[in-house]
Order: sequence, then C-alpha cells, then structure tokens
Amino acid sequence: MTSYDLCLAWNWEYDADFVMLLDMACRSHGLSLLQITPDNLMDRLQSLTNHQITFRAFLDRASETDARFMPVVQWARHHAIYRINPHEQASRTWDKAAMHLALISAGLYTPYTIILPSYEEQPDLPPIDLSPLGDSFAIKPAHGGGGEGVVIEATSLGQVLVARQEYPTDRYLLQAHIVSTQLGSRPAWFRVIYCAGQVYPCWWDTRTHVYTPVTFAEESRYRLSPLHDITASIARLCGLDLFSTEISLTPDGLFVIVDYVNDQIDLRLQSKALDGVPDDIVHDIAERLAGLVAAHCPPSPSRKGDTSS
Repeated sequence: MTSYDLCLAWNWEYDADFVMLLDMACRSHGLSLLQITPDNLMDRLQSLTNHQITFRAFLDRASETDARFMPVVQWARHHAIYRINPHEQASRTWDKAAMHLALISAGLYTPYTIILPSYEEQPDLPPIDLSPLGDSFAIKPAHGGGGEGVVIEATSLGQVLVARQEYPTDRYLLQAHIVSTQLGSRPAWFRVIYCAGQVYPCWWDTRTHVYTPVTFAEESRYRLSPLHDITASIARLCGLDLFSTEISLTPDGLFVIVDYVNDQIDLRLQSKALDGVPDDIVHDIAERLAGLVAAHCPPSPSRKGDTSS
C-alpha cells in the first residue's frame, strides 16, 4: 500500500496555481501530495477501496460543487483522517441563519436581521414589522452562495412573500443594509482571510471585488486591530482552518460582520485575475496548510519529498 501525507480533492480549473503552490509547500516540508481530480476520481476511489493507497490528511475543494467526490470525503471521515475544514463543520457554516444566531450569541455584531421559517414549514406569516430594516433591505436564503436567490434592494413585504417560494424548504433572512464609514479615500469594508491562526485583513471593493491588503501603518492609524480579534472569534466558533469573512466599520464605530463565513474561498492569484487574492497571501496560505499537515502528521523519512498527481 502506498501512503500519502496529504490528499487534495479539487475540481476547479482556476485552482491550478494554488495547487502548484501547495505542492511546492508540501515538498518543502517533506510531505507527499496526492491529488484527486475529476479525471482520476474513479481510479483513486478504486485504489482506496482496494487498500492500494491511503492518506493521512485531507483537504476537500471539490465535493461542494460535485457530489461524485463525497465518497472520498466519507472515506476520510470513516478512517479518522486528519481533515482541514472537516465537511460536517464546514456544512454548518453554510446555514446563514444558524451562523447569525451563533455570532450574536458570542457577542459579535451583525446586521439587524429577521429570520423567517421556510415556506414549506410556515406558508402564511404573521404580521412582520419591517421598519427596523430601513427603507430597503436584503432578502437572503439561509443556504447558497454567489448571490443566488438574494434580493439586494427589497422594499416591501410582497417581495419577501415571493422570494420565500423560490427556495421553499429554506429559511430566509431579512437584513438591514450596513453603511461603512470612510477611512481616507476608502469605505471601511474589509474581506478578511483566516488560515491556521493567521489573519489577513484586506480592503474590499464591493463593486470590483478587488483585494488590497491592509498595511501595518493603516491598521495602526485607523485602529483596525479588532479585525484580527473578530476573525479569530469566528474561527473558534466555526472550527475551520481556512475561510474568509466580510466586516464593515460603521460611522458609530462598530465592526459589523456582514458576510459570515465562506469556507470554499477563491484562491486565484491576483497576478492572474484582478479580483483574485494577493499572491503573497496565497503563497502563505499554501505554506500554512502544509505546516498544519506536518504538525499533525509528521512525514516519514522514507517518503520525504515524494509527490503524486
């Protein structure tokens, strides 16, 4: 049987640069990397089943969009493999309603929110006071990403009633819009990446989705250190080693978590895509992930530096 230190399941072509960096980081730690992709998935599954290969750590960047990878996810869990962002913990963060309640219970600030039961559970709603949400508000299904099912500028209960029926089995959130204060020439809106204890705060342009790392000087000048503490608190709540969150600083000085937890973060290099993640951050993420594996699964000297694709 051939044993690998880390197995990476991936299926997005734009992950190729990140995979290359992770492979390099694994080599530097003396770790072997097994890649499972759509092209070799069935062969790898057969080899796992037949005890021809095994692995000691697992990172899944495929199953959320391709259910064919779920047997690998289940194999890793069944065999008590060390997993980065375990599926059962990651899936809990996909429920925005549950995350909202967890965050406010932890004393963190979120937008004013009304959580509605699913249409299937309760087709007819009691009277709802929408006035605390302001003149316009967002309607969001509790699950899903990429803006699917989201109404950004809702103004009426009628829109709420229609939206609930788009995903009738899901709860819905009605959320007040957050207005950022201005810091220098930028709105105080941040996308913050967390990886293995390290926090990477970036200015986030909500129109272009361009990241700009917050400098130490800016962090000191604008007193942005709470970005680190808030993100670390989210990490403790969700139990994930790699995710991003969005945080806005309001004119009254509150750091409000706007987009709670994204665990399958886009790791395209900014040098290749304008709205990608700054290259230095992606390099460091790859290094930290390899370091996590090395700490939990020290490499065997006989396999030092071996890799496989």
